Amino acid sequence: MTTTLRETKDALVRRAQRQMRDHFGDSQLTTRQKLALTCRILFDGGHDAGLAGQITGRGEEPGTYWTQRLGLGFDEITEDNLLLVDEDLEVLEGEGMPNPANRFHSWIYREREDVNCIVHTHSLHTAALSMLEIPLVVSQMDTTPLYEDCAFLKDWPGIPVGNEEGEIIASALGDKRAVLLAHHGQLVAGGTVEEACHLALLIERAAKLQLLAMAAGTLQPLPPEQAREAHDWTSTDRRHQANFAYYARRALRNHPDCLTEGTTVR
Repeated sequence: MTTTLRETKDALVRRAQRQMRDHFGDSQLTTRQKLALTCRILFDGGHDAGLAGQITGRGEEPGTYWTQRLGLGFDEITEDNLLLVDEDLEVLEGEGMPNPANRFHSWIYREREDVNCIVHTHSLHTAALSMLEIPLVVSQMDTTPLYEDCAFLKDWPGIPVGNEEGEIIASALGDKRAVLLAHHGQLVAGGTVEEACHLALLIERAAKLQLLAMAAGTLQPLPPEQAREAHDWTSTDRRHQANFAYYARRALRNHPDCLTEGTTVR
């Protein structure tokens, strides 16, 4: 006998949320392991641009964060070769040097206490869209986590190695979770590594969809009420954890050297 076919949408949403809380949770991976997996996930997801781009996660001590070593591509990052740096990009743990462009991450972490992971890449379709000097348009259900949540920096400030660029990019991001950087690429800022990884995959997909749709015709907007509903429905910790776990398992099949042997992701 059915018990849900006459329930309201709100009731069914609450039911699904309770089930997700019961069935999904934190993977118990360390921040370093999650960051290493994110590098491999995004490499497979079209975010590779040689040595361009940085992925960082807050360290345990204030004013510190983990990042990859300059000279290594996303496909070479492991939990053991990440660097712990301070706001001045001085290495506190690990060997090698960080990318000097990490400086603007320091500014974002200072401005946004809610941000614990930043992903900045020059992924193919976000970089192509950035060349048009137009904002990202979210007009498809899968990409609604970015609806009204992606800022746009129209004026390219140049290479992001100075403090000026840090202030400009942090200001452009504001309180949103993503920003499209004209003539540059994309940046997402998540409360968790899982959230940032998922949003980075989505912004590249959204840019690709936008370019394809623009080539075929005129973009049509989503109904705002439904778009905001979808944004909130998909923007929960449990959703991010479930998505990340799937992508992490797939990455480990392709890149078993990413984590210490024997580490599993459920």
